[in-house]
Amino acid sequence: MDRLVAEFDKFQDKLKQAEAQFAKVGDMQEELTALEAEVTSPDRAVTVVAGPSGSIKDLRLTPDALRQQPDQLATSILATLHKAVAESARKQAGIVDEHVGTAFGLNVSDQVLEAQAAGLGTTVEELESNLPEEQPQQAAPVRDDEDFANNDLLRDDRRTPQAPPPAPPSASAGDQFLKNLFNDEEDHR
Repeated sequence: MDRLVAEFDKFQDKLKQAEAQFAKVGDMQEELTALEAEVTSPDRAVTVVAGPSGSIKDLRLTPDALRQQPDQLATSILATLHKAVAESARKQAGIVDEHVGTAFGLNVSDQVLEAQAAGLGTTVEELESNLPEEQPQQAAPVRDDEDFANNDLLRDDRRTPQAPPPAPPSASAGDQFLKNLFNDEEDHR
């Protein structure tokens, strides 16, 4: 009879542990919903904020970005976007590992790194050595009349659209392209 009581107590302890782990799922969901990964290009001209599941929450361009040639700007945007989405996936994996990884014997972070390394044709070690470090949040001061950093390119349709800033007198072909692109976009709303 004592053996049966001891087995029942073990079973109840395991149930309590499982309940505690599942209680963490709500916290995990809240953290995942609030997740953001912000990555800035090496020249600091492009910033991308990725959310959960690789969603893009924000894209910011500095005045220097708008002075680049269209192909160069597109390449910089895509590279920064890929890095932000990859960082978001790694952060998601870390949150899952933190909340339920031990309970279920998972190491999602390692699985994500392995998948990213395989996708990039590199090793996990090399990928880890190239991971972005925390980036400083302060940028060089910019004149108020040139500061486009707070203008979201991924607009919230509930806001009133603002006219694009006027092109400088010596506008490059890339500047003219972007100006026409934004004007065309607003004409179709």
